[in-house]
Amino acid sequence: MNLEPARQIELFTRMLRIRKFEEAIIAHHPVGHLSIGQEGAIVGACMALRHDDYVTGTHRSHGHPIGKGADVLPLMAEIFGKQTGVCKGLGGSMHLTDTSMGLIGESAIVGGGLPLATGAGLSIQVRKSDQVSLCFFGDGAVNQGTFGESLNMAAIWKLPVIYLCENNGYAVTTSVAKSHGQPDIHRRADGFGIPGVLVDGQDAEAVYEATRTAVSRARAGEGPTLIEAKTYRFDEHSNRLAIPIKYREEDEIALYRAEKDPITLYRAVLAGRGLEAEADAAEAATTALMEEAIRFAKESPEPQLQDLLDSMYSNPIHFPVANEGMPWNA
Repeated sequence: MNLEPARQIELFTRMLRIRKFEEAIIAHHPVGHLSIGQEGAIVGACMALRHDDYVTGTHRSHGHPIGKGADVLPLMAEIFGKQTGVCKGLGGSMHLTDTSMGLIGESAIVGGGLPLATGAGLSIQVRKSDQVSLCFFGDGAVNQGTFGESLNMAAIWKLPVIYLCENNGYAVTTSVAKSHGQPDIHRRADGFGIPGVLVDGQDAEAVYEATRTAVSRARAGEGPTLIEAKTYRFDEHSNRLAIPIKYREEDEIALYRAEKDPITLYRAVLAGRGLEAEADAAEAATTALMEEAIRFAKESPEPQLQDLLDSMYSNPIHFPVANEGMPWNA
């Protein structure tokens, strides 16, 4: 294992930040697709990246910027739709991005990040940089045409892209077993002549090691890797989505919460390595940080009309801040 103790605590802290960020959302501003239960796959992968490496996320997007190390205060303000948000309140829960962290963006379009990450990989190759591009996507995206198109292009041109499938077993309510002719997603790599890796997504260090190997291949010019991280979402597809049918057993959910929570599992690992006090300190600090983030978001100003116009137009046309004179008021 290649993580020093300080980096182990950082891995644990980032998982905690995702969990407590989303628990704060549930308590104060319930919106969005939550990553609770999937923190190990997200953070394990991001810890293998450099600051300047690219990441694309999914519509389950809160965890990816936090996993990459982004500041949680503007992220929380974005969830609240405030001007201090990372996208000035214009992106919201499903369209977070932070280009300063290498985050290209998230999209509500299933599989939408696959061609973006591939294009970023092409840019890296053209510029002769040693960056990599990591694409998070869900099991539902594997049946989109963009999956095959992107992996095929990356394989042919040996682009430095890591395709990481967060396979949580369900696309809304449909299980992988019912929607995939080949439910072992990592085996689809064989059709493109690239490595396919299966890893336990609840084991953050296992995901880190698998991603680190893929990153090393990509930086060396050896092309892409497909990683399937078997993980699980503890909550519904969206916390505003009322599911009228029973599509998974309560015992299954309870098992993952009790025995396969990535944060609980990693805390036990840290305790076994003599780092329990550091883990406790990280949890206390993270709790305080989320309280600060909620205060910051609630006290931040609302977006202004000019923010919307500035985001729509790149030419230097002056628009009045007030509504008067606008065509919709004619």
